[in-house]
Amino acid sequence: MAADYTEDNIKTLEWSEHIRMRPGMYIGKLGDGSSADDGIYILIKEIIDNSIDEFVMGNGKTIDLAIKGNEVKIRDYGRGIPLGKVIDCVSKINTGGKYDSKAFKKSVGLNGVGTKAVNALSSYFKVESVRDGQIKAAEFSQGGITDDHDIEETSTRKGTRMTFVPDDSVFPPYTFRHEYVEGMLWNYAYLNRGLTIHFNGETYESENGLKDLLDRNIDEEPLYPIIHLEGEDIEVAITHTHSYGEDFSSFVNGQYTPQGGTHQTAYRESIAKVIRDHYGKNFEAQDIRASITTAVSIKVMEPIFESQTKTKLGSQDVGPDGPSMRAFINDFLSRELDNYLHKHPAVSEALLKKIMQSERERKEMSGIKKLARERAKKANLHNKKLRDCRVHHGDSHERSLESSIFICEGDSASGSITKIRDVNTQAVFSLKGKPLNTYGLTKKVVYENEEFNLLQAALNIEDGIENLRYNNVIIATDADVDGMHIRLLLITFFLQFFPDLVKQGHVYVLQTPLFRVRTKKATKYCYSDLEKEEALDDLGRNAEITRFKGLGEISPDEFKNFIGKDMRLDPLVIGQDGALKELLSFYMGKNTPNRQEFIIENLKVEKDVIEKAA
Repeated sequence: MAADYTEDNIKTLEWSEHIRMRPGMYIGKLGDGSSADDGIYILIKEIIDNSIDEFVMGNGKTIDLAIKGNEVKIRDYGRGIPLGKVIDCVSKINTGGKYDSKAFKKSVGLNGVGTKAVNALSSYFKVESVRDGQIKAAEFSQGGITDDHDIEETSTRKGTRMTFVPDDSVFPPYTFRHEYVEGMLWNYAYLNRGLTIHFNGETYESENGLKDLLDRNIDEEPLYPIIHLEGEDIEVAITHTHSYGEDFSSFVNGQYTPQGGTHQTAYRESIAKVIRDHYGKNFEAQDIRASITTAVSIKVMEPIFESQTKTKLGSQDVGPDGPSMRAFINDFLSRELDNYLHKHPAVSEALLKKIMQSERERKEMSGIKKLARERAKKANLHNKKLRDCRVHHGDSHERSLESSIFICEGDSASGSITKIRDVNTQAVFSLKGKPLNTYGLTKKVVYENEEFNLLQAALNIEDGIENLRYNNVIIATDADVDGMHIRLLLITFFLQFFPDLVKQGHVYVLQTPLFRVRTKKATKYCYSDLEKEEALDDLGRNAEITRFKGLGEISPDEFKNFIGKDMRLDPLVIGQDGALKELLSFYMGKNTPNRQEFIIENLKVEKDVIEKAA
């Protein structure tokens, strides 16, 4: 029987109710802070974007950010919001200065939504604006005003301060990760020379823009000095390294676009075309872009992004009456990059040598690749290594952001996960035995080793991660010595051959409980000895304790608690403290005496701690 459809079914929501009911439309996925694109970081970005727009318009050279616990404070020294419109600007949709193109010609945000979304999704939100010796403040909770302060006289510097606490009734239990906030702030600094950002006592600023970005991100000596080119509304930095893959970073109006878009596509195509024309050779695009590390930043009038989170550009034109994106970028590179290579013959020679080396390697590998593809195709038909899901990362669907693949050791663990996974978004890949240690090996091993060949095929990353089938690649191994070893071997594999998979935040390690503490009335799963002790204090010292030695020991009914909405994931993050090659060489290379000495020294420290505690 069809349901009734009457006037009672029609509802009109307040602006804040709609945002709180559909937060994904405004800030993407909610998340717990373990991923760089989780909503709590989008909240920070939305506020900072407004301060950046002030800086771009020539107002205020400093932004202060402080995060203490779950409270975030952001202060700029721009013009400040007009005092009579302070409340409207943070609580009325489609209210803001960015609708006046004279005030904000090339702004990041044009929809007047960002700050309102932060307000609606915060349990506490306060805005303070200082102009002309006066201050206006207002406080809110979940988008509703709780305190409208009168305008007062002040000697405080002009500008705007916003304070907020993400609402834990909307967000899952979350933690701000310093490395993700730091990465965001560095990008702002690279794209806005002359800007100084202070964050919890640290300073972020850049003198050389995208050149500094590449200098910071590359952990080895590039094959030739970084090519840094600037023009009106465009800046690029380019070099090649010894690493595998392509490393592209793209930005629009100061906004990082990790999913690329029309500008990044045009840039990738233009690099190949200009280099072909420069050398007069019809090189394959993949040979030109192999091992490239590059960044591009453009500024456009009224950019069109594919979502409110602005991670992918959809604009086809540079301006209302300007050239197409492709023509604009190609014209710039055809002129500036070609001129640079003519003026720097040593760089031109090094680049040519790298392209020809990539070409030789590709041709040498062609036969091996063909056989590997045939083996992978045959294996996919006749074995059960991959239990796929229905929604994939490449699909134009919001849930594709949640698509995951669990890489498990053995049939027992993969079987448990397979039985209770979400078949729409979660796939399972089963490893057979310990993977090979790939450190120092060439990519040939990826095709010759059955496990790696099938894993590469499952992820669909042979030709780069643009066609990656799963947004989250989750290493799910046992929490014992063998499981830790397998985890390290998989991490080495990804860092060695697909570093951009890690750099772009797709690789995670699944946390699974070490203990189950239970009585007849309650059960608690514990991820550490400390949690186990806390559980015993809570449930009683006579509670039954089970130590899980492997994932296969956890029943499917129990496993559903660990890979659902409360799943604990540790992101694999490449830090800036040391070179990646040196790190891999120490832990995975043939340096047994040094590593042995390191282990002995650290065991001694552990022993001393135990003795002191006793």
